Amino acid sequence: MTNFSGHKSLNEIPIFFSTDDNYLQYLDVAIRSLIKNASRNYKYRIVILNTGLDREKTDKIKSLGDENFIINFVDITHSIQDIKHQLKNIYHFGLASYYRLFIENLFTEYDKILYLDCDIVVLGDISKLYFTDLEDNAIGGVVEQFILHSPIFSHYTKEAIGIDSKNYINSGIMLMDLAKLRELQIEEKFVDLINSYNFDVIDPDQAYINYLCQGKIKYLPVSWNRTPLESVDCENPNIIHYALGEKPWHNDKVYLAEHFWEYAKDSLFYEDIIKTKEAYDTLAKLKKQRAGIDIQIQALEVALSKNTFKKVFN
Repeated sequence: MTNFSGHKSLNEIPIFFSTDDNYLQYLDVAIRSLIKNASRNYKYRIVILNTGLDREKTDKIKSLGDENFIINFVDITHSIQDIKHQLKNIYHFGLASYYRLFIENLFTEYDKILYLDCDIVVLGDISKLYFTDLEDNAIGGVVEQFILHSPIFSHYTKEAIGIDSKNYINSGIMLMDLAKLRELQIEEKFVDLINSYNFDVIDPDQAYINYLCQGKIKYLPVSWNRTPLESVDCENPNIIHYALGEKPWHNDKVYLAEHFWEYAKDSLFYEDIIKTKEAYDTLAKLKKQRAGIDIQIQALEVALSKNTFKKVFN
C-alpha cells in the first residue's frame, strides 16, 4: 500500500527516486531535466522515498510539478524499521540506496515503475524507457560500465557475486516489473539474505539485485544509463548517470559535466550547488581519491572472503 494520497491514473507513468537531505539539490536538477524532455502525452507521478527530509527543500522541489507531473515525498521510516540496523553504509552509498528494494510491496497499486538515481540528467523522453517491453523479465537495466572497464571490479563481480561483469547491471536506472518481482518474492529473499548472511559487498543494493534477479534481467541500451567515461561508446545518451566518485558539483573536468550545469543553472538550489563545488578543496579531493583506492582494496578482499554469494551458494 502507498503512503501518499491520490489515485493512479490510467495513463500515469510512475517514477521513483530515493534520497536523503544530502542529495536533494541534485534531485532537483534531475527532475528538472526529466520534466523538460518528457512527452506531454502522459501523466507522471514522481515518488521520492525517504526517511525524513528538510521540509523547506522538499517544498521547493514540489513546486516543479504541473498538470502533467505530480511530485510526492513518501517517508518509509516505519516500513524499514525492523531491518534498518542491518543495512550497511558503504563508501559513498547511503542507506537510501536500499529503498528501491521495498517498492514492490509498498506500492501494490503499481505493476511497473521506473527507478532513477538522483545523480543524473535526463536528456531523452523518459516515457520511451518506461514503455520498453521487458519480455517476461523482472527488471531492465544497463550493464555497469565502470565495473565492465575495471579488471579489479570485474574480478569482484565474478568471484564474490558469481556474475560475469558483462551481465552485471547498474541499479541506478531500472525499469521494474513489480508484479514479476512480487511473484519471485525478491523483497522477501533480500530480507532473508540480509538477516542470515549480510554479505560483504562494495555495492550494497546493486549486488543483491544482480544476484536475486539473474536470469530475469533485460539488458537495455547504454544510452539509458551512460556513465561519464570517455571509453564508453555512446554518442547520444538519453540519461547521463554521474555514478563515479567525482561529480560535476565537485569538478568541472568530469566528463559530460556540461549537461548537468545546463539544468543546474535554473535550479532553486543553484547557489547551494556552487557552494558545494567551492568547498571541494584539495583535502576533499585527496579523501575522495583515497576512498577510491580503499574500495578497490576492499573489492579484492571481498573476492577472497568466505562470506560471498558465490562461495556460500555455488
